[in-house]
Formats: sequence, structure tokens, C-alpha cells
Amino acid sequence: MLLTAVAAVLATSGAVAVALPAFAAGPTATFAKTSDWGAGWEGKYTVSNGGTSTLTSWSVAFDLPAGSVVGTYWDALLTSSGQRYTFTNRSWNGALAPGASASFGFVVTGAGTPTNCTLNGASCGGTGTPPTTTPPATTPPPTTPPPTTPPTGGLPKRALIGYLHASFANGSGYLRMADVPADWDIINLAFGEPTSVTSGDIRFQLCPAGECPGVETEAAFIAAIRGKQQQGKKVLISIGGQNGQVQLTTTAARDRFVSSVSAIIDRYGLDGLDIDFEGHSLSLNTGDTDFRNPTTPVVVNLISAIRALKQRYGAGFVLSMAPETFFVQLGYQYYGSGPWGGQDPRAGSYLPVIHALRNDITVLHVQDYNSGPIMGLDNQYHTMGGADFHIAMTDMLLAGFPVAGNAANVFPPLREDQVAFGTPAATSAGNGYVAPAGVQQAVTCLVRGTSCGGYIPRSGTNPNLRGLMTWSINWDRYYGWEFRNAHEPFLNSLS
Repeated sequence: MLLTAVAAVLATSGAVAVALPAFAAGPTATFAKTSDWGAGWEGKYTVSNGGTSTLTSWSVAFDLPAGSVVGTYWDALLTSSGQRYTFTNRSWNGALAPGASASFGFVVTGAGTPTNCTLNGASCGGTGTPPTTTPPATTPPPTTPPPTTPPTGGLPKRALIGYLHASFANGSGYLRMADVPADWDIINLAFGEPTSVTSGDIRFQLCPAGECPGVETEAAFIAAIRGKQQQGKKVLISIGGQNGQVQLTTTAARDRFVSSVSAIIDRYGLDGLDIDFEGHSLSLNTGDTDFRNPTTPVVVNLISAIRALKQRYGAGFVLSMAPETFFVQLGYQYYGSGPWGGQDPRAGSYLPVIHALRNDITVLHVQDYNSGPIMGLDNQYHTMGGADFHIAMTDMLLAGFPVAGNAANVFPPLREDQVAFGTPAATSAGNGYVAPAGVQQAVTCLVRGTSCGGYIPRSGTNPNLRGLMTWSINWDRYYGWEFRNAHEPFLNSLS
């Protein structure tokens, strides 16, 4: 029976979705434009199997008008001929049982939208033509972040976030999972590390007994994780760290990253993923100057890998990131190697990752430590070690900022509930330790707009600021739980 095409305008999100008509029950491809910034847009197709037998593979092809070009894409393979683009399934999302679906996404430079869509050579369910109308007037301008729905992470309004040295020992000593106090809302397991820098093959194991006397068995560790989760806590695997350099230079490394991280999450029953790429894990190739449309493989592949993990685990998947200021706030002055080369290619290199995943990030907590002076939105340099640094650095994420000083290239602000900041738990944990009074001054300024000192946040008040992160739970225990004892009741008092 001929089905009538249904078009739905999602006024609350600015997205335009079209369910394409089908002549009979069977595979269909549905297009949605998920955001639009005038000079380009982001879209996705969802392939659904409405038939009675398993779909073993899929291929979606469409045309774009001259002047519109596909750039970044994820969760599919892409080939093109002229203005005809063909997306085929990846190894993990090709087989679709009856009633199942899979999605892939892409970014287009230019205003043109797809036409002449086919799925496995047939119509994408009817005419195969997605909407060509102009997005509604509610579509945000380029400098405004697209409306997002907060991930259902199940976190309290204020969260205390800490890293647990689970795979290694240092001067702070080993701490069993069962002995982590219930005040910690997110526990990041440090660290999952690659077998080699470019392999994408991430491994995690508990600290060896010879290095960590008193380490629990894996079964006891898993049981303790379940206990935390029953208390409403989230336990994540953190990838990287100071020594875990991860460079996803190839699609093979990207795919291995997805499969190996999934294996860790499944083995331990974890709630999500923390990205703690440091050192030389992320950098931008010369000429990659637009954070909205990155072209550097290590950046593009990381975005694609995280999206695949998010798709696999669904809305409850918790995603956090802990970049250093060099990779985020330094982007206000410098981005990559710059238009003429010569700059450090790592400058601001987290920005395209954060921007591409802003709909999926549960909480971003920049490391406000081990940092040099960074220029804030007042065009003054701020130095770590006091409330001022935390206020100025966090304000940049809440207010947004022009990248490399380009007013036409603005990094949009994140939601308040997506933002926390990181500070060392003690003097031995990292450079830039700030006593509890200074940390609380910064939080009070950002949340209520009072006690701000010399820096007035451009973002105004932020009553939904998520909370605080620290390196680390182990160091906090070593120093008598100063961080936890001071900040948990303080955060609760702000709610």
C-alpha cells in the first residue's frame, strides 16, 4: 500500500526530519538535518529494516548540488563520484534484523541538501528526496550552540568527580574500589592505555599485586563496581593519561579503538568513557584551521570512534573529557599551526572534538593544573594557583570564545551542566594546587556571580554548573580526604 510521506519539523531542536515514503514494508532510509549554521550543516541517515528478513549490508547514496561538499563523516564508509556520495555500512553496523536500525552522520559545507536518495540501489522508501526547505527561523546562528538535550547520565546536580589509580601505583598508594567513599559521583579508572601509540588497541588491567599490595581480585573489583552503581555512582574507563599516548591515525586504528574499549566496558560493566588524551595524542595538520570541519585523521577518527561507542551503548552512556588548558583555552589565541605555520600544532586541538560531540558530552572538566599562563576573555594572562585561574578558564567554556581571535569562527558555549573544572587534590598531586577556600571562591563566583575578585565572568551566573574534578581520589585519601571533606558538603549547599 502506498504510504504518504510524513514531514516533521522539530521546533524545539531546530532539526528537520523526514520519514521517506515506502511502497511496501522493507528497508528504508530516513534523513534528518540535526544542525545548521548557514555556511554548512550536520545531518544523518537512519537505515531501518522494516522487512521480515535480516538485512546483511546497506549502502545509501545521494546527490548534492554543486557548491556543497561532504566533509567529516562517521559510522559508515564513504566513496564519491562527482556530486554523488555513497555511504556503506561499517563492519559492526551492517547486519540489521527485522525492526532494527543503524545511523550514520556527516557534515556538509554548503547549503545544498541531498536529493535522489537510494538504499541498496532502490528508493530510500519512496521519492528518496529529503527536504529542501530552508530551516525554520528558530535555527541558531553560527555563534549559538545548537539546542541539545542533556544526556540521561543520572548524575546529581552537583557532582564530585575523581580519578582512581586502578592500574598502577604511585606515592599515594593503592585504594580498593570497595573502599572509595560514597561521596564520589563519578569514578574514572586510570588508565586504559594502548599497546602502541598508533594501534588503537586499548588495554586495562588491575595493578599487579607485586606493585600494589592489597589489590583485590578482579571478581571483587567488579562486585565493588556494582555496589557503587547500586548507590547511583558512575564508573568510567579513562583512556590515556600522561603516559598513554593515543593517535588514531588510520580507520583501522579507529575501529580497533571502538572494539577494544567496548571489550573493557563490557568486561567490567562500566557506565561510560573518559577521554584524557595528553602529550602528543592530538594535534592538527597544517591547513586544518576550522574547528567546525576538522580534516586531521587523529581528530576525525577519534570523533567517529566516540560516536560509535555512544551509538552502541545508548542514551545512558556517560562521556567525560579531561583536556589540559593547552588543548582548549589556548585556542583563544592560537589554533593548530596557524594559517602560516610555525605554531605548536597541538594548540586548541581538543576544540573540534568537543564541538563535534557537544550533544553527547556529559561533563567536560579541563585540568586547571600543570599549565602555563593562559589568556582569558579579558585579554589578560591568568596563572594557575588561585581562584582567578579557575574562574577565567571555566568562563571561557560557559561564554564561548572566538578561536584564534577570529570573530567569524566562534567556539559556542557549552551547557552549564556539562561543565566542571579540575584541580589537584593536594600539593603532591600536581602543579597548581589551590586550597579549598580558593576553589570554593571560584565555584561561588561562577554559580552566583559573587566573590569573583578581579575577573568578572562574561557568562554571567551559572546556577547549573556541574561540579568539581580532582586528580586524584588516591591523593585525596593520602592527605586525609581534604578535598572530599571540604567540597562535597559545599557543592550540596549550592543546590
